Amino acid sequence: MSASVTTLAPQLTHIGEEPYYQSIGDEIALFEAAYAQRLPVLLKGPTGCGKTRFVEYMAWRLKRPLVTVACHDDLTTADLVGRYLIVGNETVWVDGPLTAAVRAGAICYLDEIVEARKDTIVVIHPLADSRRVLAVDKRGEMVTAPDTFMMAISYNPGYQSVLKEIKPSTRQRFVALDFDYPEAAIEAVIVAREGGVNADTARRLVKLGELTRNLKGAGLDEGASTRLLVHAAQLIATGVAPLAACTAAVARALSDDQDMTGTLDDLVRAVF
Repeated sequence: MSASVTTLAPQLTHIGEEPYYQSIGDEIALFEAAYAQRLPVLLKGPTGCGKTRFVEYMAWRLKRPLVTVACHDDLTTADLVGRYLIVGNETVWVDGPLTAAVRAGAICYLDEIVEARKDTIVVIHPLADSRRVLAVDKRGEMVTAPDTFMMAISYNPGYQSVLKEIKPSTRQRFVALDFDYPEAAIEAVIVAREGGVNADTARRLVKLGELTRNLKGAGLDEGASTRLLVHAAQLIATGVAPLAACTAAVARALSDDQDMTGTLDDLVRAVF
């Protein structure tokens, strides 16, 4: 006979302490309005611009547990919904992260949604429209999402190829919020706060970031993200020389091409 196994606790994150998040527009108000109307949200923006931190902040703000799934090519429907496993001498059902989130009325965040297989993503469609149900086919169960459940997904439109676009049938179920790197003054505040460096160093790091972003499409797929600038700041805060920190955390992280890394090294020297 089959039995159920409760697996919610390991998959749910309860954020007790306020995550640091610097608002750059009306994204907080829009997310709250979507939550109030039980609408799913799509976050669009470049790598490392703060999408995941924003979702963590909103989970804290709304006092909801959070389930995060990093999407990838091998992600299957069973990975999301759940599967039967052999434990000891019996077959038991184990909820996947999506099912766990629905049952708990949590926020479910699917990060980089286009990395998942399209046949896998179809499973979220009934959750992301007025039905708000999840079909657990292997158990013959339809799980209705409570009012507190929310679906959020993200992707990087500038990086994805035509073969990795979101299907219109998925996209048009979501309220879309655009994210980008903050303006220089705000980004410098973030880098100083998160990286533990002084304001002048933070401004220099942001300047370096802007210079690398100007190379997008001219040898780089992406310029330095706010995340990379924070990494460099954290190295500097521990006593690493700025040149060495930026070389390791920015220049070498962005490219393996010898000519491009030489160009990036020149930018680092120009700024520091």
